[in-house]
Parts: sequence; C-alpha cells; structure tokens
Amino acid sequence: MRRALLSKLLTGVSLAAASQLPAMAQETDGVGAVEESRRLDTVTVNATRRETGIQEVPIAVTALSAEALDQAGVQDITDLPALSASFNTNSSNSQATGTTFRIRGVGTTGNNAGLESAVGVFLDGVFLSRPGIALSDLVDLEQVEVLRGPQGTLFGRNTSAGAINIRTAKPNLEEVEGFGNLTVGNFSAVNVQGGVSVPLVQDRLGLRVSGAFSDRNGFLDSTNPDNPEGSFTRNRWLVRAQLYAEPTDNVTARLIFDYADSDDLCCDAVHLSSSGVLPLFPLAGLPADGGAPVTGFEESFQGLVGNGGRFEDPTEQLGVSFELNWDFGLANLTYIGAYRDFESGPNVQENDFLLIDAFSALGSTATPDTIDRPNGQDIESITQELRLQGTAFGDRLDWLVGAYYSDEDIVVDATLIQGADFQAFAGVPLLAVPGVFQTLGGVPLLSLTASPLNPTGVSAAGNFAQNQFTQNGESYSFFTHNVLDITSRLNLTLGLRYVNETKDGSFDQIEAFAPACSALIGNIVGGVVPPAFAGGAFALSCFPQTATADLPTSVLLPTPRTFAETFEDDELVYTVKLGYEIVDGINTYFSFTHGFKSGGINLDPSAAAVSNSAAVLAGVATGMPVAPIFGDPTFDSEEIDAFEIGIKADVLDNRLRLNLAGFYQNIDDFQVLEFTGTQFTTFNVPQAKSIGVELEGQFIATRNLVLNSSVTYTDAEYPDDCDDGVFSPVISPLCGNSLTNAPEWVVLFGGQYERDLTASGFRGFFGLNGRFESDRRTSTQAVLPDGSPLPFDIQDANTKLDLRAGISSPDDRWALEIWGRNVTDQITRNTTFNLPLNGGARGAFIDDPATYGATLRFKY
Repeated sequence: MRRALLSKLLTGVSLAAASQLPAMAQETDGVGAVEESRRLDTVTVNATRRETGIQEVPIAVTALSAEALDQAGVQDITDLPALSASFNTNSSNSQATGTTFRIRGVGTTGNNAGLESAVGVFLDGVFLSRPGIALSDLVDLEQVEVLRGPQGTLFGRNTSAGAINIRTAKPNLEEVEGFGNLTVGNFSAVNVQGGVSVPLVQDRLGLRVSGAFSDRNGFLDSTNPDNPEGSFTRNRWLVRAQLYAEPTDNVTARLIFDYADSDDLCCDAVHLSSSGVLPLFPLAGLPADGGAPVTGFEESFQGLVGNGGRFEDPTEQLGVSFELNWDFGLANLTYIGAYRDFESGPNVQENDFLLIDAFSALGSTATPDTIDRPNGQDIESITQELRLQGTAFGDRLDWLVGAYYSDEDIVVDATLIQGADFQAFAGVPLLAVPGVFQTLGGVPLLSLTASPLNPTGVSAAGNFAQNQFTQNGESYSFFTHNVLDITSRLNLTLGLRYVNETKDGSFDQIEAFAPACSALIGNIVGGVVPPAFAGGAFALSCFPQTATADLPTSVLLPTPRTFAETFEDDELVYTVKLGYEIVDGINTYFSFTHGFKSGGINLDPSAAAVSNSAAVLAGVATGMPVAPIFGDPTFDSEEIDAFEIGIKADVLDNRLRLNLAGFYQNIDDFQVLEFTGTQFTTFNVPQAKSIGVELEGQFIATRNLVLNSSVTYTDAEYPDDCDDGVFSPVISPLCGNSLTNAPEWVVLFGGQYERDLTASGFRGFFGLNGRFESDRRTSTQAVLPDGSPLPFDIQDANTKLDLRAGISSPDDRWALEIWGRNVTDQITRNTTFNLPLNGGARGAFIDDPATYGATLRFKY
C-alpha cells in the first residue's frame, strides 16, 4: 500500500502544490505572450555561508521568499509547516517556554530551560538559543531557509536535526521604499505591519525601520469564570531598526536593533477524558464533576472548551547585532557579534486546568507573608563569530575557517502555590485503594479534619515554594568548511568543527512555606502512614514543586534536593559531501554528517531527589537499611550520524523543478523530557532513528498557473532495542514506537492562478494550499505501565486547506486579499498528557481552528 501511495504521489507531483511560489521570469508585452516566456528563476541560499544557487548546494533545503510567506499568510515560525513538509511545531502550556520545533520527526521537547532545541534558529546569522525567543512576528524579510539534517559544521551549536535561517531585508542605499499591510479576521484579529527604508547617504549609508502589531481574541473558551478571555489570545508588537553602510567598495557594515513584546494568554488544555476516580470526588467534599464540567472528545475537544483559569504568557526581548564584511583581496573577513536578552513572565498559570483551587503558578500573588512571588525566566546571551573565507588553486578551492564563542546566563524563578482544595483533590485517588484509607478514617489524605493520616489537621492552603534555577553556559568552537572542484562537474565538500561546552547549573530554594508537607512527612516517618503506601501518599500530596528542599528526610523521601552541578563535553563534528552535475540543470549529491547537541542540566526541583524511596522506606520498616540513590541532574549530549543522497533537477526548459532526497539518521542518547503527572524528568534514550524520502516539485503549468508540491515519508522511531537490552521503566516502553509528533506521511499541495482582469493591467489571483498528515503520536510515552496503549495518544490523519483570492493594481502598488486558513475547521491536537494528580484524566493542547479575514497591502 505504501508503494502504491508513493507511486501515485510521485505521478501527481505536477498536479499538486505546497505554497512556496518560485520566483519567475516572464514577458510582459501583452496577454498573447507564449507560455515558454515563463521560467523558474534562480533561487540563492546561504546554507553554506555562501550565496549559492539552491540547485547547486548539496543540502536538502526549502527556500521561502517574502512573497511566498505573504501568500501563505505566515505570521511566525509556527506557521511554517504550511510551507515545509518536513517541519512541524507544537506548544504545551506556554508558547514562550514550551514550544518544540521538529525536522524529519526529530526535535527536543520544551518546558525546561536546561534543554536546547535540536532545530537551531538563526536570525541574520545570530543563533537564537530557545524556540520561544524565535516566535516574534516574521516581518520585512528577504528569505527564510529550512535546512534539513544536522548543520553543525557551519551553523554552530545544537543543530542536530536542522536549522531555520531567517534573513531580514537590508536598507536600500539607492532610493526610498516602504510598505504597509493591514489584516483583519475572525476572533477580532488585527495585524498591522509596516516599514520604510531611506538612503541617508546615497549609495553609502541607509536606514530601515519596520514593525508589526497583532491582536486576537482566544479561540479556546473556558468554563472557569476567572478566565473570561479564554486561551490562545494574541497581543504582540515588534520594532526593528537597521543601519547599513558601504563606506568603501570592499567594506560593508550592518547594525540591527530589535525589540519585541507580547502579552498572550496561552495555553489552557482541553479535557479528553474525565478522572478515573470521579465518583469519589463528592466523598472529598469536591464537585461531582471534579472541577471539569466539560470533558470528552466532542464537548471539550471539538467544542473548543477548557476548564482552566488564566494562562498569562508574557515575553519581552531585546537584541542588538553587528556584522562587518571586509574584502581585502586575498580573503574576505566576516565578523558577527550579538547581544540578546529574553524575559518570559511574570507568568500566571492555573496549571491544574480545573475550576477547583488545587494549585497554580502565579507571578504575583499574596502568600502568607504578603510578598509577591516571581515566576518566569530570563535568558541573556552574547555571541561572537569570526570567519575568514577565500579561494585558491585558480578558484578551484573555496575555503573557509572560523571561530565561534557564546556566553549564556539563565535565571528561572518557579513558584507553585497550593490552593484551598489541594489536600482534598490530591487525596481522592487514595480513597480508591480498597479497605485501607477508609479504615484509617474514610477521608482524603491530609484533609482539614483531623484523622489518623493527619492527626493535627494541618491545612495545605497557601503552601508554596519559590525555587530558583541558574545556569551559565559557555561554548567555543573552531571550524572549517571547504569546497573543492575536482572537475568542472564534480566537487567535494569537507567540513570540520571542534565544539567545547561547559554549563554550570544550580537549584536553590529561596523560600518555602509547607507545614502540611512537613506534617505528612512526620506521619510517614512516625509509622502512621503504612510504608507500603508512603511513596504514593507523598507523590500525590506533597507536590515536588511546593515541598521544602533539603529536609533531613530527603534521604528517605523524594523531597527536592538543591544542587550545583557542572556539565562539560566536547565533540568533533564533521561532514563529507560529494556533488556531481550529471548534465546542465541536473545535480546529484551524497553526504555523511556527524552531528552533536550538547547535554546539560535538568532544571527541575526533583532532578536530584532520591529515586528509590519505596525501597529505602521498606528497609527502615524491616530494619534492613537500603542505601538511597539520588538522581543525577545532568543528561548526556546527543549525537547523530546522518546519511543523505539527493538529486536536483530543472527540466522542461526550466519550467519544472524536482528535488528528491533520501536520508538515514541514527541518533545516540536522544534527549527526552517527560511529564509524569507530578514532575518533569529528563533522560537519554540510547537509540533513535529517522529514515525517509523527501520530494519537492514546482511546475509552471501555463502562463497563468503555477503548481507546487512537497511529499515527505519519514519513519522516525525508537528501535525495538532502543534501551540497549537494559530494562528501564521510562525508556523500555518507548522501544518499537514512533517518535512524538512524527507522522509517516506529509503531503503539501496547491498552487496559484493569476491573470489580467482588465486591459489596464488589474490582476486577479486565486491560491489553494493544503497539508495532509497521516496518524501521529502526541504523547511522550506510548503505553501504560501494563503495556496497553495510552488513551488518546494518536492524532488521526487529517487534511487542512488554505484559500486566498484577491486583486492587485497595474503598478503592483497595492493588493486586496481575502483568505481562509484551515477552512474545513479540522481540530487537531499536538500534545497529549496526564492531567496533574487527576486520577488518569487526559488533556491535550490543540492547534488553530478555522481562521479567515482580509488583507490590504501597499508598497512604494
């Protein structure tokens, strides 16, 4: 069946389309011009840090022009999957800190500042170290390039899966130019973009200023009266200013300043299922619906209704970069230096996703001592890159050497507060244990009423812990990348990079107020709580994020343990590529690349806690001591060996472009972050792999019709022996399953038709774009502890369609468009997870529903 489907897709490549319309040359001397006057134009990319034609560069890359991004309605990087079949994104309860980018099914889950993305993002040559930093609006661009496969030899740090290379438009040194876009849409959406470029000194110095503002209501309603605005709102603005100078014929300099601010409300979750102990909630004095009146696939998921409170997700960032290029004859010197400060928070997040007051992460709330508590993160980075490039041997060798340095400081403040309903809510699952807790009092654990489990009746309301994590990371590398023309048609690329990484990370507890947790610990140590149930009682009722750290009993129970750790690693990254031009217009290549992504430190309160609590407690009860095993906050680096073979062809007199690539990627120590329902754990899976084929096609069907297509087949999975034969309760259940959010098949299809409407030159256009995805897993784990499939893990196959139509003026100064995205209103989820402490209930974060509107564009 797969062969048959692939055959049909390949046969129909000239009839389907994605949405990245190619640049085209055409005659403009009347409607009667023949079709042969239109050709696919040459597209240049910076994928090798050189301006090279996309058909000559031995890399699988998708180049998206500013026009293509506008025609697809792309607003930020999360919209790029509409244009690149091998790329996808997802976000959890925070876009700022929980966004994941994937290429060819490979990516690194978010929600932990200690993890860096396997897909690197570069803005005008500057590395953006976390996905959340890259989520500003894409405005006033020259081009976006999606580079597939490891790119570490040239693009530096942590690009084991690929890279997104964003290039903004430079100031025009010759004439004044400007543009403006106004978009309105459903959910009261408004987006304004504009910019102007002015030559300050003709042909020598220019200034360019651009900016964007976007505002939108939320599309996920909530039953919670504390969240009247719902979730997935948008309120963002950005400004960018550039100075570009060409003081001499061989020197250029570019200074860029940008500032962005957002006040989004994101992201509540839908309840796919209700708690497995729902009948017991009234026994705990809680609502019979467990604080989730709307649950289920149709009511919550399809109906776009959640139950959570506010999810404030503000960010602010500032960046400055300077680029100098100096051609001094024998070689060209390039220097890029940058500073960036990214702040997220203070966050207010009702992370119980319920109406009841269980717990929340509040950026500003009155605690028992009335002091406001911070909740957010600050990432400050400095990067320096120096490259020297030239030619030798009669221009047969294009050589490049360079050095790179980065210094990054991270501060994370995480404050979680237990609400008035926490004790009853956490104790409900324990009531399901037959005959045990009913005998001990018949009330939830640590209820406000005194019981054998809580003789003093201590309240947990207002218990909190203010946890702070810091990390300083330094990275330096030396690299070389060389292209040798062996013959006029055969070339060899050799790249090498030495990378050294050092990270110093720590966890300190600034303050904590947790008498209820202390009372529970006393009951456990004092034998009031039976040892067989102590671990479960602690996990459910003494939440790791709110427990007091470094208690004397930390050797017995998994209370947080502060730490100060250093992670160090170095690696030699390298690539070998062989390119051959078969005939004019048809190029083939083969490459092998060894990539690397740095390990680091798990910035979570439970990272260093005792991991064998049950055995230690049992040993205390029986008088046979068991030594505690403490968690290791560090995780290992990820390495990838990637093979790729491809062919790129411009045929039919440059009217048809077909690019085909096959790849095999083997990953060692694949980094995984998992939320267990009570804590975030980070671990390395010894083996993972990604194997597949990609096909991109662009076809000028007629003078008026352009068709494009992208097809990607990816088998990204954990092999059957992914645990290397050593059983692990978190790793072994993954073996034999696909990677998260890695569909086997993705097909982009569509195209654009345009023609003159009047003799004076008014033009009309119509575009259709679609993305088909096959089934994909949406959870970190694939099975329950008993081996049965995880409920609601699989997101079914789906197809999303985008439509756009409009009219433009004869001089192309203005255009009016109407558009719709996901017009069939396909509701899909990108992440499914265990709702915290909620008796097996499952929640999910969802993608955008149908959106539609109109856009007015002008330029001069």
